Amino acid sequence: MENIGKLIFGTGIVLVIVGLCVWLFADKLAWFGNLPGDIKIDRPGFSLYVPITTMISISLGLSGVMWLISLITRLFQQ
Repeated sequence: MENIGKLIFGTGIVLVIVGLCVWLFADKLAWFGNLPGDIKIDRPGFSLYVPITTMISISLGLSGVMWLISLITRLFQQ
């Protein structure tokens, strides 16, 4: 039960840090929702936004971070 508390606390800290970075650098990240491959359709009475390339980029980035965390924890367990 103690490990779950540490995990929740660590996750909260990471979310706060990521939130602060996004808040501080929002003007420099304006391109991130407008990548080539993101689908935008605007018509009278209807709008559709499907951020395919943005979601793939986020997925690749998070997968890389999780891989690094896994690698680091395996190194420290040995």
